[in-house]
Amino acid sequence: MNTTSLGMPAFPEAAREALNNRTLRGNLRHATHTIRAKRARAVAEVSDWAELREAGKRIKDHTLRHLDRYLEQLEETVTAAGGTVHWAADAAEANRIVTELVRATGESEVVKVKSMATQEIELNEALEAAGIRAYETDLAELIVQLGKDRPSHILVPAIHRNRGEIRDIFRTEMAGWGRPAPEGLSDDPAELAEAARLHLREKFLRARVGVSGANFMVAEAGTLVVVESEGNGRMCLTLPETLISVVGIEKVVPTWRDLEVFLQLLPRSSTAERMNPYTSMWTGTTDGDGPRAFHLVLLDNGRTDTLADEVGRQALRCIRCSACLNVCPVYERAGGHAYGSVYPGPIGAVLSPQLRGTTSEIDASLPYASSLCGACYEVCPVAIDIPEVLVHLRERVVEGGPAVRNGNRVVLKPAKGHAAERAALRAAGWALARPGVLRTGQRLASRTRGFRPRTLPGPGRAWTATRDLPAVPAEPFRDWWLRTRGGKDDAR
Repeated sequence: MNTTSLGMPAFPEAAREALNNRTLRGNLRHATHTIRAKRARAVAEVSDWAELREAGKRIKDHTLRHLDRYLEQLEETVTAAGGTVHWAADAAEANRIVTELVRATGESEVVKVKSMATQEIELNEALEAAGIRAYETDLAELIVQLGKDRPSHILVPAIHRNRGEIRDIFRTEMAGWGRPAPEGLSDDPAELAEAARLHLREKFLRARVGVSGANFMVAEAGTLVVVESEGNGRMCLTLPETLISVVGIEKVVPTWRDLEVFLQLLPRSSTAERMNPYTSMWTGTTDGDGPRAFHLVLLDNGRTDTLADEVGRQALRCIRCSACLNVCPVYERAGGHAYGSVYPGPIGAVLSPQLRGTTSEIDASLPYASSLCGACYEVCPVAIDIPEVLVHLRERVVEGGPAVRNGNRVVLKPAKGHAAERAALRAAGWALARPGVLRTGQRLASRTRGFRPRTLPGPGRAWTATRDLPAVPAEPFRDWWLRTRGGKDDAR
């Protein structure tokens, strides 16, 4: 059984285990239904939501088409404002850059605002290997870190935990990371929040290095933006002497005017708020205000390869709102851990296989972690057609494995374990391209429908183990049409 770098099994095995966890399923159902209902009410308040959604889509598509130009402009404006820009082709390079920057300060610990990019590259683990301890300060990320756990949701990483579990984690683990939990701590949300606040305060006041991500980067100004609900991010962004931001290259937007669109779309889609309680923006460095040194690490890590895919590139529009997770029937039952990636749910099923490739068992399974119901597309604030990308990636999985050079051409190496599926699809394509063959096959299927088996043999057994075979009609549509409407059968 293959596992991801985080030690998680491939989706089918992980999902099967999650389905047997009634507590997990209860936590997920309660949380996702609550968030989706609030989001629906918040979106309904906006009369031009469809127009905003289309504007967000077009801005993202325009930016991705001209990404090279806007990234160069961003580098110029960040540098002019006193920041330093670093380019990282992959996770290893990004981790090396950040580790060296922290070491240069002489510090052995950093505070972090929630950042999916740093989770993607496993920065915390890289820093720990270098003797540097990273403290998560987002409340949900703190719960995950203290519990030696993994995030399971984009917006609410600890969504799989209930209040009692969080109380127990605080009681047993806080002391090992700093200030212990108060005596007699209960599962009251106010008490839990206060325990986290007291625990983190000493970290904020002591830390000299902060690490962040960014929701957006404004190319024309060199400004980075973080939106959050707690204020911990602002503490990380303003108190340390050195600030290091690791951001995916797709997070750039051209202008302030473009940013305005996303600051309407994101809060309503994520936290169901009209605006985020804390929207922090910073531009380079300013004497006497904020960090003395600012470093921006622009992360590729598979994004350029994704951009080259005409269908799959739309996943790079994602603004990490998590709306798709909250409506997904598969995520609601399987949970985020089953996806084996920092990006769970429908967006993770299309983003992770593109960033990491579809050659591993886990990434080859993710495009199938969906019922293709389309609910994710309906709620996406930037109109990512996730079902379309899922089908596209399924085709990639079936057609072949890694790209290899064959003479002067780059082709897909045949994937292992999909020979029967490829043969079946080729046979179907051959028959569909020959109307006479198709007509004969349809009539034969109708006349022998009484012998239709309940399950398919061989590799098909895996499909019919969880699905019923569709009923075969007594008469093919072509014959019905000729009989009831008349006319000539043109099939040859």
